[in-house]
Amino acid sequence: MTPKSGLFLIVSCIAAIAAVGSVFELSYGHPRYGVLMTSIILSGSLPLAGTALWVAIQDSRANLK
Repeated sequence: MTPKSGLFLIVSCIAAIAAVGSVFELSYGHPRYGVLMTSIILSGSLPLAGTALWVAIQDSRANLK
């Protein structure tokens, strides 16, 4: 694992935590930052988590060989 893939993995984990937290906030019914802002966080963090995880995996695979 390279520092680049480690950084992307950390970003992916933080974005995934934000997505899960947003889902819980929205399902509770009274989000702390409002429905609109929490929905924006959710819609931004889901693709970010997936993309960052994919980049981390691709970078690790490229440096294995």
